[in-house]
Amino acid sequence: MIAGRNHRRKFMRSLMFVLALGATVLALIPLGSILLYVATRGLMALNWDFFTQLPKPVGEPGGGLANAIVGTLILVGLASLMGIPLGILTGIYLSEFGRGRLAWLVRFICDVMTGVPSIIVGIVVYGTIVLAMKRFSAIAGGVALAIIMLPLVTRTTEEMLKLVPNSLREASLALGASQWRTTYSIVLRSAMGGIITGSLLAVARVAGETAPLLFTALNSRYWHTGLDQRIASLPVYIYTYATTPYGDLHRLAWGAALVLVAMVMVTSIAARLAGRKASGGGR
Repeated sequence: MIAGRNHRRKFMRSLMFVLALGATVLALIPLGSILLYVATRGLMALNWDFFTQLPKPVGEPGGGLANAIVGTLILVGLASLMGIPLGILTGIYLSEFGRGRLAWLVRFICDVMTGVPSIIVGIVVYGTIVLAMKRFSAIAGGVALAIIMLPLVTRTTEEMLKLVPNSLREASLALGASQWRTTYSIVLRSAMGGIITGSLLAVARVAGETAPLLFTALNSRYWHTGLDQRIASLPVYIYTYATTPYGDLHRLAWGAALVLVAMVMVTSIAARLAGRKASGGGR
């Protein structure tokens, strides 16, 4: 009887392993197919001109998307400067100091904003910033992306701080440290790896956003001249070129898609490494 039970356990363990492996392969097939297809089509468009030249007028072959690459980095950088610090501070408040209705309201708003379509954010920023400035601008685009990042960074920071054992807080307070000192020197540093991971994932999330940029930063065929001016970006160029009937522009769109995917992959890998270090895997 015991031998029969052990045999059934081994059989079920092997069956579950095969099913889990099969599910993993099924999940990887579409992802791998997309990456392979984008890489195959995009590599044909990548050359020195793609990274150094401006877009050519419609109907004229050649050119590149150097301004869009720089513009994407500027927009993501602006969003990170605005969204990450504010999100971290809000997460610290919710985890360490937030009590009562205000904290509940902030959590509720963050949860709702996480599921709000990005185009709604673009419309709101258009009505509040673009109309007030009377122009599309990199500032408006950065604000829109920062709003999308904010709830992700906030909730990630809060959850990472909650994972820090209360014994560390109590030990610091017992030694005479203030609550703010304890939060900064003990709690925040202990959770820093997870916070960095969440922040990088939020950056990867907004790097490919198109809808909010159509209402805020719009687009430009030229180099960036100021934060209060229109600015080019890879997602908008992909959308614009993919909807034209010109094969040369389709080729550039595939190249832009490959570059954008590469940026997101690099950011995701950095987030994985930060998460591994936070969990002790990097020791």
